[in-house]
Amino acid sequence: MADAGRHPICRPAPAAALLAALACGAGHASAQGGPTTRDETPRADSGVPFDLQGFLRKQLQAGARRIVVPPGRYRVSPTGREHLRLDGLENVEIVADGVEMICTQTTRALTIRRCRNVTVRGLAIDYDPLPFTQGRIVAMADDRRWLDVELFDGYPTEGIEAFKFEIFDPATDTLRTETYHGIAVEQTGKARIRVTKTGGYRYDPTYHLERVGDVAVIAVGHAPGGSIPHAVYCEQSAGVRLDGVSLYASNCFGFFESRCDGTRYLRCRIDRRGPESDLRKRAYRRVRSLNADAFHSKHATTGPRIEQCVARYQGDDAVNICGSYHMIVGAEGKALRVLAKGEMDIAPGDPVEVLSYEGRRLPDAVAKAVVPEGAIREEERAFLARQRMDEGIRTGRFLKKAYAVTLDRAVEVARGSVICSANRVGNGFAVRDNTFGFNRSRGILIKASGGEVSGNRLEGCWGEAIKVAPEFWWLEAGSSSKVRIAGNRIRACRGVGIAVYAFGGRGDVAPAGAHDDITIADNTITDSPLPGILVTSTTHLHLARNVLDLSATRKVVPWAIGRFRIGELKPIVLLNTQPSP
Repeated sequence: MADAGRHPICRPAPAAALLAALACGAGHASAQGGPTTRDETPRADSGVPFDLQGFLRKQLQAGARRIVVPPGRYRVSPTGREHLRLDGLENVEIVADGVEMICTQTTRALTIRRCRNVTVRGLAIDYDPLPFTQGRIVAMADDRRWLDVELFDGYPTEGIEAFKFEIFDPATDTLRTETYHGIAVEQTGKARIRVTKTGGYRYDPTYHLERVGDVAVIAVGHAPGGSIPHAVYCEQSAGVRLDGVSLYASNCFGFFESRCDGTRYLRCRIDRRGPESDLRKRAYRRVRSLNADAFHSKHATTGPRIEQCVARYQGDDAVNICGSYHMIVGAEGKALRVLAKGEMDIAPGDPVEVLSYEGRRLPDAVAKAVVPEGAIREEERAFLARQRMDEGIRTGRFLKKAYAVTLDRAVEVARGSVICSANRVGNGFAVRDNTFGFNRSRGILIKASGGEVSGNRLEGCWGEAIKVAPEFWWLEAGSSSKVRIAGNRIRACRGVGIAVYAFGGRGDVAPAGAHDDITIADNTITDSPLPGILVTSTTHLHLARNVLDLSATRKVVPWAIGRFRIGELKPIVLLNTQPSP
């Protein structure tokens, strides 16, 4: 990422000296002449330098298993593109009540890797400079193809990136229109940019609603040492507990876990920071929290428990629990040739889910052998290029390695069918008693089985409030069974309130059986568009006691409903679905 203004190098202070300094008011000294970035915006209270990594290292080397970090607002510099790293720890609790870590570059805040039974409690994370900037739209083309934005005082003016461009209504500080991804950015002045919509943009006056005077937000990078994504990343760990951890910003996801087992997020908070506690004086309050997802779980052997958390105003989904599909490009009896999405995560002995190109779910099989078989072939690359999928998948960027996968039984599937490990999609998850909303996409997105979505409050989501669906587009797995969606309250969302569905590779609604044993009960959906509940491709659907008070004037966003080819929109729509008696 580009340099958006360097900070002077400060010598970290040991914790004891830091406490003494804080007692004397040193934590507020920066408001009276402390270091600033190039725009020299005054800081309200930007914290004091602290070697937090060194403090924890000394405590661990001394044998401590419960470490209390002294309360304070600390500026932390990254090492190796990470501001803080916990690696290989077991049975450790880090108590950080009243501790705020200010990340000084727009790269990873915290990495937790190969840990077991580790708790982090109370830590708050923010960035200075921020990983986004804000300004006001001062001019635009008649068809809104280009927009001129004057950046607000107090926000970064350098390192602006063509990523996550959003527009907010200043009367409500909520999203005015869709998020724009295909854009180009030109710096036309020290604090002025022109954003041009590229690719297949076509103006639709009923949908592209931005106006002169609206507030625009776009990503920024400041990481002279290099950047890696996400605020908190947990990898190859078991029994990690994040309790009361707060995030005010991130260059991408907030919490991202990969190949973990039983992570628990309890009372965590993701929200935009108010001006009363902000690190800098700004001409306009922050309207965004994170640049992308709030909680993202991938390849978990046991899914996460997300309970009593808050996630609002982030630039994408609140929750996504999923695994990876790998593409079948050849099949003969029990033998498959498979292109792996990234690294192959199917191991011998794993139960596997197989979906045909048409979206039909086959009876589950077991992988008996998984052997590397070279690289993608040119004719396979040509096949990918014709698919309805994300560009990174169609171009083969994420599907480079081939494997020979032998199953315990023969299958008949066409090229373009998909397969995943049923053990690595986050089964056994729980998403309970949370508050989510005012984000650009889905509230809760589930691609796993044996779990529940219950007691949540969702408001102002631009996509489906609760969605259960695999996605060929991203090759995100899998199909779901034994999922309970109950007691949720959904209000003023732009997409379907509760949606359970599946599509095949050609874009058609999948046959019944992709999902099985889904319960949707005791939910309340108000002030949202028709349909309130949409279910496709499901056997043994249980619907009971849902209250739907829907708005005839609120229109569902086109990309959330157009693919289904529904005629008359009703409160509940069922396609290729078999309800239980």
